[in-house]
This record gives sequence, structure tokens and C-alpha cells, in this order.
Amino acid sequence: MPGIMATLREIVSFGGRYKVYLRILVSIAILVVILRSVDAFQVLDILKRAKPDLLWTALILQLASATLSAFRWQLIMRNLKFGLMFPFYLRSYYKAMFFNQGLPTSVGGDAIRVLDVANRGFRKRDALYGVLLDRIVGLGALLVMNLVAYPFAPDMLPDSIYTLTLLAVTCGVAGLAIVSSARFLAWLDAYPKLAIVSAMADRLQLAFLSNRLLIGASSLLIPLLAMLSFHATGSALGLQYGFVTYLVIVPPAIILTIIPISVAGWGVREGALVALFALVGADKAVILTMSILYGLMQVIVSLPGFIIFLAGRKHKS
Repeated sequence: MPGIMATLREIVSFGGRYKVYLRILVSIAILVVILRSVDAFQVLDILKRAKPDLLWTALILQLASATLSAFRWQLIMRNLKFGLMFPFYLRSYYKAMFFNQGLPTSVGGDAIRVLDVANRGFRKRDALYGVLLDRIVGLGALLVMNLVAYPFAPDMLPDSIYTLTLLAVTCGVAGLAIVSSARFLAWLDAYPKLAIVSAMADRLQLAFLSNRLLIGASSLLIPLLAMLSFHATGSALGLQYGFVTYLVIVPPAIILTIIPISVAGWGVREGALVALFALVGADKAVILTMSILYGLMQVIVSLPGFIIFLAGRKHKS
């Protein structure tokens, strides 16, 4: 145990500690505000009445989504000529998940993935491009899925919310399209500071050089599995909303958690889901419970990454 605690202390002290503390405070502050608007005893009662079989289903769906994410990352990196085997990407991805979900540290999961690849003899810059492309493809798939879902529920949310959300989603999709077409814009070469855009565009083309259908299908299936996990969790708590409701409401809340102002999105996710589901008449306590359970499941799914990390530390020592 002392060895483990020393390792954890080493991680937490890895630069930017004040930012970690600030994110913890933001997460706690948002959760406190939400908890003040609901009955804590009601949350406990909701948990007692939850259906275990559906919660297990939700956990398995999250596990499948994470594993498929590692597979997609391998496909992208293989096209970028990294040539490592799937077990490496699976271990690295789960380790990164643990740093993102299981530890309140300043060491991001993406940085862990970059270092893992670099430790195999590749340049950190090239590894970073591969990780960023994986992120971009994943975000693009989530945006597209959300955009496609809107026409199936045109009256679900107020027009103002629809307009803002659609604008944000459309801008995101447009931004991805611009990056993918940047290699055709010769004038970018005159601006060295924009070289990263051209570099990303070139690598984006390489990333889809082969296995396009497999990369595209897996990219869409990953968020779909995550939404099914949300749906199963909500159903376990007694929510009667259809799957389309989750496709419309949950992605914007997930996208907000990308903003690095809280720990693993805690607080931000809960606040966004409570606010958005309230617009369709959902009980705040149930939505809060669903979001907390989803976050805890992500932590549980990331635990293999903790074992992988400790095994790696032991091997080095």
C-alpha cells in the first residue's frame, strides 16, 4: 500500500496542481448547487429502487464503447504508419481512461497515450497528431449523431434551445469539414502559425486512407453504445423516455464536459443533464442520480487502467 500511495502522490504533484484544485472546487460547487435543489433522501430512495440488471447492462455497454474506442484508435494509428498491435492500444487507452476518470490529476489521458506511443520509439509530435485525430473523429461522430437525431423529435425542446444547440453542432461539423479540406488551401503555407492546420489535414487524409468504412462505423457505434448505456441507466431508475430523447439531449451535455473546468466533467455533466431533461418534464433527482451513476460506471470501467499502470510501474522498478 505505501508504494501505491507514493505513486499516487507522485502523479498528483506532476505540475499544474493549482489547476487540479480549481477543477475540484468547480465540480464540488456545481454539485452542491444541484443537490440543494433536490431532496438527497429522494436520491437514495431512487438508488434503492434501481433495477440491477439494467445497471449491469449499462456497465457492459460502457465497457464495449471503451474497448471499441481503443480499436478505432488502432485503425487510425495504423494508417498513420505506427504499426503497433491492438493489445498495446487497448492497454494505453484504458490507462488513459483511468487518468481521466479515476484520478483528479493534471496529467490528462491524452498525454498518457502520447507518452506511451513515444516510448515505443516514435516522435511525440507524431504521436500527438494521432491522438488528436482520434479525438476529432470521435467528436465528429458524436456531433453527426446528435444532428441526425433532431429531425426525429422537432418539438422536444424549446425553439431557443434547439437553435443554440443546432448552431453549436453545425459549427462543430463545419469546423471539422474545414480542417479536412485545409490541405487544398495553398494560402495556409504563407502562415507558419497555421501549419498545424495543414498538418492535421494531411494526417486526417492518411487516417482514412484504408479501412474507411470500419473507422466510420466504429466511430458512430462508440457514441451509440454510450447513449444506450445512458438509456439503460435511465430505464433502471424508472425513466420512460425513448432512445431518441437521449440522442437529442445527452450529446450536448457530453460535449460541454470537454471544457476543462471540472474534474472529468463532474458537475458540468450533471448540471447540463438536469437542466436539459427538466425541459421535457423529467424529475431532477432522477436525472441527477442517472448522471452520477453514469460517471461512477466510467470510473469502474477505467479501473483496469489502474492495474495496467501499476504493472508498468512495477516492471520499470
